[in-house]
Amino acid sequence: MNDLVEKRAQTLAEYIVETGATVRAAAKRFDVSKSTVHTDVSLRLKDIDHDLYEKVRIVLDENKAERHIRGGNATREKYKRITSLQSD
Repeated sequence: MNDLVEKRAQTLAEYIVETGATVRAAAKRFDVSKSTVHTDVSLRLKDIDHDLYEKVRIVLDENKAERHIRGGNATREKYKRITSLQSD
């Protein structure tokens, strides 16, 4: 595997573990696609650094379990903004 790809996978993983970032947030931060982040931290990292992979897995599983809550909150905020604009 290319050294650059391995380094990117480790950097992405470290960022996710340190910040608790979602795949989408990490992709935006490092200017790569969500698919690239997911492939790097879910597939490639397993062979590169298994301990780091386990840590990332915990964060990603947590994010996945909470995503319906974040989506609901985003929808609620959206409709609050719409309602407040209509009442002004």
